[in-house]
Amino acid sequence: MAGRPRRLRLLLLAGTVLVSACSIAATAWLSVQSTTQTLRAEQGREQAGLARVYDAVLGYGAEHPDWSGITPLLEDLSGETGLHIQLTTTERTPIGGTFDADDVRGANQPAAVVDPLNVDLELSPDTPQDRIDPRALGPFLLTAEEQRISKAQAENDAACARRQGVAAEIRTSAAGRSYSWPATDGCLSLALNSPAQQSALRQINEHLKQCQTRNGTSYRPVYLGADGSLQMLSEEGTQVQEKCLASARRAVLTSHVAPAAFLFVGQPVVRHTVVGLPAAGVAQIALAASLVLVFAIAVSFLLAGRVLRPLTVLTEAARRMRTGDLSARAEVTARWEVSEVAAAFNDMSEHLARAETLRKNMVNDLSHELRTPLGTMRGWLVAAQEGVAEVDADLLELLLQETLVLQQLVEDLQELAAADAGALSLHPEPMDAAELLAGIAAAHQVDLDVPAGQELRLTADPVRLRQVVRNLVVNAVQHTPADGRVAVGGRVEGDEVVLTVSDTGHGIAADDLPHVFERFWRADRSRARATGGRGLGLAIAKHYVLAHKGTITVTSEVGEGTTFTIRLPREET
Repeated sequence: MAGRPRRLRLLLLAGTVLVSACSIAATAWLSVQSTTQTLRAEQGREQAGLARVYDAVLGYGAEHPDWSGITPLLEDLSGETGLHIQLTTTERTPIGGTFDADDVRGANQPAAVVDPLNVDLELSPDTPQDRIDPRALGPFLLTAEEQRISKAQAENDAACARRQGVAAEIRTSAAGRSYSWPATDGCLSLALNSPAQQSALRQINEHLKQCQTRNGTSYRPVYLGADGSLQMLSEEGTQVQEKCLASARRAVLTSHVAPAAFLFVGQPVVRHTVVGLPAAGVAQIALAASLVLVFAIAVSFLLAGRVLRPLTVLTEAARRMRTGDLSARAEVTARWEVSEVAAAFNDMSEHLARAETLRKNMVNDLSHELRTPLGTMRGWLVAAQEGVAEVDADLLELLLQETLVLQQLVEDLQELAAADAGALSLHPEPMDAAELLAGIAAAHQVDLDVPAGQELRLTADPVRLRQVVRNLVVNAVQHTPADGRVAVGGRVEGDEVVLTVSDTGHGIAADDLPHVFERFWRADRSRARATGGRGLGLAIAKHYVLAHKGTITVTSEVGEGTTFTIRLPREET
């Protein structure tokens, strides 16, 4: 009999554990099922609503040169989808929408960027690969009178085809051009091309010719087909030609579509406590939760110390992280499963801290790379505006070169990750590096050390090489006193062209020299943005030089100055 109390205690304990486990499992299953279904439905509605709003706003932008009349459409879309909508410029200046003072959602990050010439393929997957909205027709859209004439011509062509036994039908393109399909020899009227269309077609072909020539491909003009679409004279197209055509279309359509804008979309702030849960599901969850509560009270005093203390530590760490303290860690000494949760939490916290650091570094790095060409252009433009500099062919050429560098930087942001792998895209061509050095020396007012009449012939990407030397010159100027000297030089040594950028500035310590080409590294960690970059320029310069099968080295002495040396293969003759 003495063993019965212990046996009864064990039976009660086993029964409690079993019932509690079943109740918890049932509650968890019901909660997960109901919540998952609700969340999926809610997310589906929000995603569908966002796609609907994005498509409608994008269509408006494709068909109008500005956003001045968008407000009624935004109000209609808000009423249709139940979403709060706000459209702003890229500088966050409000254009129109339905956000009010109590709605705080969407204030930090836009839901989408609305740009008819650069469509978001995730929100509009049916858009062509050139990412230009098909509704952006601009000068190719026929007027009402032109559409009437085009339709009459198409009817005549279709009637002619039917007389020849062809079952022709009349189709109308998005631009309003009517045509007979299928096309029948002898039954094709001369296409009606308005002066606006002809002018736009000429501009596109001019852009195409410049782009294709610049990229070393043969010039292939485009023409307007029977349906009004742009078609190449040769059906065989290359990636470069397609890219050039997309660029030409953007150049022509820019003035006919609305500029890029930020789209903010959010649900109303007031929400129901239980959203979308059926009544039966709520009752089942309440019943299961009640059973769990009864058993939980019976055993809570046994588990409170061991369970609640580690969970309290985790909760406090989570709250610290929620307030922005990414250094928060959960110091848990327990040896059961909660220690694994704490370890996972700490790992997540470290990952978020690293991700935040990388994000801040990337923002700073991009601003550093974009600031130099913009500063040069602004300085010369201000000088020209104030009459200090004369607007002549040389100045225009300089500004054009800086514009090309800026364009190249923007287009190559996605290629920065490939630089470390040696997969950087280059467009090499025969060039004289002496001319490039002379232009940079004149632009930045530094000395030029190139023998008179010396040609530095090599095959390289002129935009990339100009960016490398310019970055070195800018760094040298920033770290050289006003009475110091900065010089760019060049010479030929055997089978190599040697380019140098030297200064008489502060110099670099011997311990720091091995790190100067590392990304995000700076010798002076305390230097502000106004007096220096974030260490991306030299890292990118090294990748560009390596991509040219060259080398870049640095020698320096504190207080004496620094010299960067670039060695590139000579042009093969």
